[in-house]
Formats: sequence, structure tokens, C-alpha cells
Amino acid sequence: QLQLVESGGGLVQSGGSLRLSCAASGFTLDRYAIAWFRQAPGKEREGVACIGLRHGSSYYVDSLKGRFTISNDEAKNEVYLQMSDLKPEDTAIYYCAARNLYCSRYYSSYDYWGQGTQVTVAS
Repeated sequence: QLQLVESGGGLVQSGGSLRLSCAASGFTLDRYAIAWFRQAPGKEREGVACIGLRHGSSYYVDSLKGRFTISNDEAKNEVYLQMSDLKPEDTAIYYCAARNLYCSRYYSSYDYWGQGTQVTVAS
């Protein structure tokens, strides 16, 4: 069974850091693009970052560049989102998602989703 499981969310003070993990089971990630999306209450789901593991390319939403970094550990079959200088507006449920080969900005094009992990940034 193909599954993605996020972890690492929590409550953090403004200016703090968190590292989210996305662990895959039932498949290896090397042929996939893995994206992080987030959804705040009452808002649309938005893309945060994506990494294409076959080609080694990564993409970020412009507004988050410099604060968020996506990376992977091939041996652990995991993808990470390192978030720094967190702000209250970063509060959301963060999801990882997988699709074949290439990153896409459209969340509907992703085939596999985790259950999400809550990130809350206190001011």
C-alpha cells in the first residue's frame, strides 16, 4: 500500500524553526516529485515547495524562498521541509504529496497525499 506520512509539526514561537518530514512506504521516491502544500483555515490549499527526485530539481513559492528549504534522504525514503523564521501567517496544515517525475503547481495533479501535520506559529 502506497502511503505518505508527515510528522514534525507543532507549536512554535514567531521566528522559530521546524523541520517537517514526509516518509514514504510501499514505494520508493526516486521516480517521483514530492511537494509540500499547506492549507490555512478558510483559505485555498497552496503549494510551498517541490523536489523532483529523479532530476534533482527543486522549486519554491517566491514568497517563501530563503526561509523554507526542501531536501530528501534517499536512504530513508523521506523528504523534508526545513522552515525557519516562521511567522504567524505560516500557520496551516502542511501536506506532502507525490506525483510521477515532475513537479506541478496544481495540487489536483498529485496522486498520493499524506494526512497532514499541523503547524501553529504563535506571535
